[in-house]
Formats: sequence, C-alpha cells, structure tokens
Amino acid sequence: MITTETSTKPEVLEAVIIRFVGDSGDGMQLTGTQFSDTSAMFGNDIATFPNYPAEIRAPQGSLYGVSGFQVHIGSVEISTPGDEVDLLVAMNPAGLKTNLHAVKPGHTIIVDTDAFTRKNLEKAQYESNPLEDGSLENYRVIEVAMTSLTKEALKEIKGLDNKSITRSKNMFALGMVYWMYDRSTDHTIEFFKTKFKSKPELIEANTKVLNTGFYFAETIELIPNSYTIAPAKMAPGTYRIIMGNTATAWGFLAAAEKSGLNLFLGSYPITPASDILHELVKHKHFGVKTLQAEDEIAGITAAIGASFAGSLALTTTSGPGLALKGEALGLAMIIEMPLVVVNVQRGGPSTGLPTKTEQSDLLQALYGRNGESPVIVIAASTPANCFDFAYEAAKLTIEHMTPVILLSDGYIASGSAPWKIKTVRDMPEIKNNIITEPKENWHTYDRDEETLARKWPIPGTQGLEHRVGGLEKDRVNGNVSYIPENHEYMTKIRAEKIKRVQNYIPDLETEFADSGDLLVIGWGGTYGSLYSAVKHINEEGYKNIGLAHFNYINPLPKNTEEVLKSFKKILVCELNTGQFAKVLKMNFNGFEFLQFNKIQGLPFGNSELTEKFKQLVR
Repeated sequence: MITTETSTKPEVLEAVIIRFVGDSGDGMQLTGTQFSDTSAMFGNDIATFPNYPAEIRAPQGSLYGVSGFQVHIGSVEISTPGDEVDLLVAMNPAGLKTNLHAVKPGHTIIVDTDAFTRKNLEKAQYESNPLEDGSLENYRVIEVAMTSLTKEALKEIKGLDNKSITRSKNMFALGMVYWMYDRSTDHTIEFFKTKFKSKPELIEANTKVLNTGFYFAETIELIPNSYTIAPAKMAPGTYRIIMGNTATAWGFLAAAEKSGLNLFLGSYPITPASDILHELVKHKHFGVKTLQAEDEIAGITAAIGASFAGSLALTTTSGPGLALKGEALGLAMIIEMPLVVVNVQRGGPSTGLPTKTEQSDLLQALYGRNGESPVIVIAASTPANCFDFAYEAAKLTIEHMTPVILLSDGYIASGSAPWKIKTVRDMPEIKNNIITEPKENWHTYDRDEETLARKWPIPGTQGLEHRVGGLEKDRVNGNVSYIPENHEYMTKIRAEKIKRVQNYIPDLETEFADSGDLLVIGWGGTYGSLYSAVKHINEEGYKNIGLAHFNYINPLPKNTEEVLKSFKKILVCELNTGQFAKVLKMNFNGFEFLQFNKIQGLPFGNSELTEKFKQLVR
C-alpha cells in the first residue's frame, strides 16, 4: 500500500490509459463508455477497446467471465487504446488476476475490497489474498469497500431492491476516476436523466453514488492527487464520439441520401455485427427498411431481391455468416446486381472467439465462392473511417454494378473514437445506373465502355423486361446460354470489370517515409497499432521506416508495385497467419514479404511491433 499527501493542484498529463474490469454484470462497458464520452466532450483525443466474454452472463467471479473496457485519452494524437495501463479499476479478484500484467509498475490499482472474499479468491484461482500477501507491492493499491459504501449511500432511498443497489457500485468507481482525472460528472448525470426518465428513483440513486465516489476520492489521502489532460488540438469542426458499427450504419445512410435510393438491410443477428442492424432500425424516418431474417441465407437473398427492385441493398454478418452467404453472393455477382456485404470479422474458425478480433476472413472474402466469382473487396481501418468506407462500398457497388464486400473487425467495430461530423452535400457524388424508360435496341448486358457496368432496369417497367438468374447469360440479350465461348467471354468480362475499378480508387500512399530500409504493410483494423508503432520508432531516430496501409484489397491500387520497389525490406503485419502476404506474393513476383502475425484475439501492442521493426533494421 502506498500513501501520499493530497495535492491541491491537478498534475498535467499528456495522455493516460485506464482499464475498467469486473464481472460481465458489473457494468464495465457502461462505465468505460461514460468516461470516454465525458473525455470526448472535454476535447480529448480518444480511443477505446471493449473486451467482453462471449457468454451473455458468464459464471460470476470466473476468470473467463471478466468484462473489460480500456480507454486511452490525451491532449496529443491518440491512435490506439494503448498497451500498458496507468490505472486499473478491478471490481473483483478475477479482474485483477487477468489484467494485472497490463499495469505499469508503480502505477495505480483501485479494488473493491468487498469482492475479495474467500469464495471469489478461489474462483480466481488465488492461493492467498493478493491484497495481503505482498504480491502487489510494486503498485499503488487503493483499497475501497465500494459495495458497502454504495449500500450506505443508498440506504434511505426507497423503491430499490438489494440487486439494484449493488449494481450501482460501478458508478462509485466512475466517480472516483472522474475526480482523479479532473472530469465533470455533469454529462453522466444528464445521461441518467435520459436513460431513466420513467424511473426517478434510479436517477437519484445513480447520481448519489456517482457523487459519493467523486467526493470520497477527493477526501481520502490514499489517492495522491488529481490529474488533468488538456483538450487535444484537432481540426476545426463538430465532433462526436462514435463506435465503428454506428459509423458503418451512418455511412450507408449518407450513401442512400446521396444516391437518391432507399436503403434496405437484410440481416441475421451475429456478434460482432449486430449493432449495425440495431442502429439502422432506428432510422425509419429516412426511409430505411430492415429485415431481421430467420437465417443468413434469407438475409442476403432478401437483400438481392431489394436490389433487383432498385434499392441500395446490404447484408451484415461475421465470418461464419459469410460462409453461409457464399452461394447467394455468387448469384448477385453473376447477375451483376449492386449489393454490399459487411463482414465484421471475429476469431475463428467455426464459432471460434465470437467477441474477439481477428483478420482471418480475407481469403474467404476474395475466393470463398464456387466458380470464377470475383467481387470488390475493401476494408475499413478505424472506428471513424468505417463511415467513409461504408459510403465508398455503396458508391462502388452502385456505379460498377457488382457486389462489394466491406471488411471490418471486432476491434474497430466495437471501439470508438472522435469523428468529425460530415454533411452529405460535401461527399462524393454517387451516379446510379438505373433506367426507368424504354430505349430502342436496349439489351440487358449492354455495358458502359469505361466501367463495363450494365444498366439497372427497374422490374415492371414496360419495355425493360429482362431475365436474371444463376444460369449463365448471353453476353447481349441476357437469355440463358450454354455456348462455351459465351461462358468464357462472360467470365473474363466480369473479371475485367473488377480490374477496371483500379481506375476509380486512390493510389496507395506511404506515411513517414517514401523510401528506405523498411516498409511496414497492414490492412484493415490494424492501422492504429501500426501507425502508432511506426511513428514511435521514427521518433526514436529510425527515419527510413514507412507505413503503407491498404483499404482496397481487390483490386489493389495501381501503384502498389511502385511503392514496394522503394524499400529494401517489406514486413506484412496481420492478425492471422499471413493471408494478405499470400495475396501480395501471388500478385507481385520478385519481392520477399516478411511476416509478423498474431492470432490471439487481441490487437497488436506497440512494444511488440517496435521490437520487431528494430530487429529488421539493426
């Protein structure tokens, strides 16, 4: 136990990493979200990482039932939720045991001593109480009887059962952390008033416990002093904190508005993609139609039907669901209909790790269909730019009349970051290929000379009657055709249509260096980790290390080979066994693609990346 005198003036910090952990019923996600939102309102740059068990309610006190929420706030640029934490709030022994390794020596741990019972210690596989055996002597440990103090604070409030009282202890912890980091409680109190507007006793209870924790931290001498983190310097504009899945949903809303089409989502709920469905259900006033289908196949085929009828159609899923959608995706590809398939990747195979992140569906996205069935594949890379790449996916599918797979992952989908609010009028134009009036000598598979996209006739329009289906079609009139030469032509023209998308996507750009000793390559949700690590090592004096991050996977940017030639060594970093490295090897002969892979259900850490970079350039 370390005790110090309380300071009257907050110490100014550049950044801080905080992790809240406890049972899945302890409200750690809500606690972390409230702290994140308050910090964002204050003006800090921010990145979050929710980490929770797959079970709806895992056994209380168990090691695998720990739910956590990590937040990194700063007055400087924040790219990742961070590695080692400055403050760990552990609501039980299991949370302490599974997260102690992440706490920096000499830094702070807050524990609820009421949870450190013999029974809970046994569940967490402790042979002795860590609060008593000296195993925490390298840390500043703040022992607080949060459960007891919460009950004492609420003993005079009527209408609350014991369960509701006990569950409020997370607000006691949040109040303490608010005081420690010079945060106001106002935003969270307003949240209570909105969330519990029909239950005034809950507004009163949560407010009282929050303030009790705040003033408790202010008065005790176990906490050294409060800290403050100044607002970050960000581009002018209006910002809000946004989760990746929410940003994805909003990107599609913007695309529907810009293209003048109705938005349709056919989806079967699956972790971690369900929040996109949950968000779009809220926006019927924008003309959004959502269908919670009975299974994955029904979800995508309903979307194909909506596309046939002239809607901007999408379906959302994760890896297991993408496997089930493969046949129908091939149907959309052969009839050349616009369709977006969002795959929020998670740990696999099979059920795998439903709540953990991974990048192991890349090859499935590229090749997971029968026959020659190429589609456009793009990937978002931050919670905020999920908005941009959802919009881009919609633009590409509409303008090129072919399905697009948008890859996200659990890390960025559930994480959050500041997002500068955009207006639809400032976003790129989306030109659709819809025709509503008959044209003389019109044929189903007449193509645009540049994009090779066919027209999008609305069914039921006199003079635009046509056939679609999974059987091969004649290259002109769309009738079923078994002619060998026609099948070969149609196979090649569909592939060429995807290749020509290269003319409509941006060139690959490098950051930190245009040439040099080492090029670090990533794709998708690893961007924040790789950016942070490459920035860090450049600041240490390694000036010839560049970062090339891919958002466009199929087709690859036109200048990819030119970028690769500018560096002596190339390191491909992925949260899989090397799937993108395989893609690069297939497309670019004569290069050696070194690999750094991690398959633990966790994002890359800054220290492990920088150590690998140093090994390669020493």
